[in-house]
Amino acid sequence: MARDKSEMADPTARQDAAAVGGEVSGDAQAPELVPAEQVTAALGAAADFKDKLLRTLAEMENLRKRTEREVADSRQYAIATFARDVLAVADSMHRALEAIDSELRDSTDTKMKSLVEGVELTERELMKVLERNGVRKFLPLGEKFDPNLHQAMYEVPDSDAAPGTVAQVIQAGYMLGERVLRPAMVAVAKAAPKSPAPSANDNSAFD
Repeated sequence: MARDKSEMADPTARQDAAAVGGEVSGDAQAPELVPAEQVTAALGAAADFKDKLLRTLAEMENLRKRTEREVADSRQYAIATFARDVLAVADSMHRALEAIDSELRDSTDTKMKSLVEGVELTERELMKVLERNGVRKFLPLGEKFDPNLHQAMYEVPDSDAAPGTVAQVIQAGYMLGERVLRPAMVAVAKAAPKSPAPSANDNSAFD
């Protein structure tokens, strides 16, 4: 009875309540739609961000691989200067062994034999140490001359070797990994000069 009296006393309250209730229910039933232009722009921005992300990831992967390669190269080629100095010692030992003639090698003197065998053993061990550290010896005899690998000292006429090939190896070359540590000193074959053909007036054949 009190509720009826209050509503009768303030008829406008019921109208306001009805109006408010109508507005709320209307908003819940019909939400505001996002314009198509905004949706398209958002999708474009997302695609752009994805492309930038993929590019950044690819650059990071390339940087990682390049760094690993540079570190590996540094480890492999850091001994280049030291290896060249060791090669000078190896060359001296090799020349000393070449200077020993067969007579001296066949000598019955046990001390001399021990000395020669000791130098030969030391040279072999030195070559093994170099190989374990990536230094490889090469003798390009008979190969085509390559200015990247060989240092031409002179040319020699050679009828048995093809022109432009290595006819003699003066000093062995060495590689460190895939790089030339020291080029081989070589003599390059050239075509042997042809003897002049006998002329028609040359009667020496009939003498």
